[in-house]
Amino acid sequence: MRKNFGPKTWLYPMPVLMIASYDENGVPDAMNAAWGGTSDTNQISMCLSEEHKTVKNILARKAFTVSMADADHVVACDYLGIVSANKVPDKLARCGFHVTKSELVDAPIINELPMAIECKLVSYDASTGCMIGEVVNVSADERVLGENGKIDPAKLRPITFDPVNNAYLVLGEKVGNAFKDGLSIQ
Repeated sequence: MRKNFGPKTWLYPMPVLMIASYDENGVPDAMNAAWGGTSDTNQISMCLSEEHKTVKNILARKAFTVSMADADHVVACDYLGIVSANKVPDKLARCGFHVTKSELVDAPIINELPMAIECKLVSYDASTGCMIGEVVNVSADERVLGENGKIDPAKLRPITFDPVNNAYLVLGEKVGNAFKDGLSIQ
């Protein structure tokens, strides 16, 4: 038996994205967003309302970074989703985060978050809030790399937003091999 909940924006997993930009004075800002993901082989898209300071910054600078929120920084990442830079311009510093300017785009990389996607703005539709960015680079701190030199999710410990229960969950348990396990079905 199934229970109907009606139309909801419930999707698992829903990544917790930390979107960072510089304002007109070069002050770094970041926001927490859960409505985003890949939209093409070299693009990501996010649903962001235009009143966010981060969105205004991105539209002006044409660049942004997206870091994966992780279990080690859940409190600081949640804070960045609660407080608006329109009211608290130094919110990034208040939560203890530091930044380094990306070498490839005009946007900050949050040092404490070990994985970042560096993007150039492709488009923004204010009526839908859909922002699309071209992925220029993905960078990761060596502390989250596995023996194979690739990102190890068990070391990264990315979190996902649970929209049903308003909770953050850590990802990491491997349950299968993509593009391989299904080959066993004949």
